[in-house]
Amino acid sequence: MKAITLLGSTGSIGTQTLDIVAQYPDQFRLVGLAARSNVELLANQIRRFRPQIAAICDQSQLLRLQATIADLDPQPILLAGEEGVTEVARYGDAEAVVTGIVGCAGLLPTIAAIEAGKDIALANKETLIAGGPVVLPLIQRHGVKLLPADSEHSAIFQCLQGVPEGALRRILLTASGGAFRDLPVEKLAEVTVADALKHPNWTMGRKITIDSATLMNKGLEVIEAHFLFGLDYDYIEIVIHPQSIIHSLIELQDTSVLAQLGWADMRLPLLYALSYPDRLYTNWERLDLVKVGSLTFCAPDHHKYPCMQLAYAAGRAGGTMPAVLNAANEQAVALFLGEEIQFLDIPRLIEVVCDRHHSHNLPNPTLDDILAADQWARQEVLTASERLTGNGIGDRVVRPVTIA
Repeated sequence: MKAITLLGSTGSIGTQTLDIVAQYPDQFRLVGLAARSNVELLANQIRRFRPQIAAICDQSQLLRLQATIADLDPQPILLAGEEGVTEVARYGDAEAVVTGIVGCAGLLPTIAAIEAGKDIALANKETLIAGGPVVLPLIQRHGVKLLPADSEHSAIFQCLQGVPEGALRRILLTASGGAFRDLPVEKLAEVTVADALKHPNWTMGRKITIDSATLMNKGLEVIEAHFLFGLDYDYIEIVIHPQSIIHSLIELQDTSVLAQLGWADMRLPLLYALSYPDRLYTNWERLDLVKVGSLTFCAPDHHKYPCMQLAYAAGRAGGTMPAVLNAANEQAVALFLGEEIQFLDIPRLIEVVCDRHHSHNLPNPTLDDILAADQWARQEVLTASERLTGNGIGDRVVRPVTIA
């Protein structure tokens, strides 16, 4: 049995990972759980899977969590706060840690898990986007595996099995096009939060669903693919594929193209990351190409999706710029979800903040540099938003990320 720890257990990635653990009780054993604030769901997960340790990031919910599971015997170790989540990440005999925490909050726990010698099933894009210059050397130093657990990078990883070194020529990342793929660009100024959360193919968390609507998710995946697979940005391309059946493709030096296909089901990449290099039998619905009927593709509209170009530019700039891009996007999306800015303000704010960072970009950042850039970018979004909308939110202070 493989011992695993799960970070972000109450989110979409976390609940689907636990579906896999429940389906394969002879393959996986749960050591630790960590969640943000959903006490009821976390308590239910603790009751069902009996981890040795669990943490809730929202410290104000710790007493409630303790009371909810007070009758359990034996009791798990219960922790709270960012430090508690980080302790769960490094704890015990877990061989692999699934990083399902959304946003840059997943970076520090992932680093702690790597330093504790644990393999990483990576479902958190921001770990590499913001922290790639720090994380990749740590992966090499500690000799652990970094296994992609999101659908696109898992598809690329699967296609690369058996491909000799140097044979990869190009990566093609497929994108659904998000909630507004069929909406004329002229209509984007009118869209609401509710409109943006209606993803046509996938059921995901709110932040990633907005990223899909702006196509920033695909821009972030370009940066992540660069770090994971070592290709220059000129050889990583995005193609719109509305059916979400082909999860990504690779082109080899001889122009052969390999693709990984399947229904839109996040459990498959998660299962492969957990069971690699094995392939476990599942009773899930098998892909029926006749039922699919047709697969279509088109080039992304850069005028409609400016976030893609912002991501390419940040990736090429390197250094702390990807961390700034990621943090600015997270803060702008949070403002949009709070209905404090409009949808089209998201790329405007990101561009303003990235432009301001150009003269301060650090080419070889430390972890402290990355965290400082992250906090600076979030505060700059608030300041720029106040200038843009006059809503007074620039006076807020972003809580610093601390190194646990």
